[in-house]
Amino acid sequence: MVDLDVQIHTTFDPFAEAGEFDGTGTKEYVHIRIQQRNGKKSLTTVQGLRHDLSYEKILKSLKKDFCCNGNVVKDKELGKIIQLQGDQRKNVSQFLVNAGIVKKDQIKIHGF
Repeated sequence: MVDLDVQIHTTFDPFAEAGEFDGTGTKEYVHIRIQQRNGKKSLTTVQGLRHDLSYEKILKSLKKDFCCNGNVVKDKELGKIIQLQGDQRKNVSQFLVNAGIVKKDQIKIHGF
């Protein structure tokens, strides 16, 4: 057997500063997804919005503008998620950009 006594000396630690960021320098995405329900029914979910925003006010505006029902769901891992009835992916992304809540390059649209 070969006895390897190798020491790697590096001064660069890519994870050393990971806990120091407060989110201002990093790019956080807002994920807009569609989930298929039964038949032709679908559900649009919005996650990744900033925590200091009022989710209830955003939901109220979305419901009024798009004539659909929705609610805010609290998840242990993902935080608060906005759910809307129907396929509202394009509408929600345009609403968030026009309202100045997020920038267009911060939005990820998922689905078929």
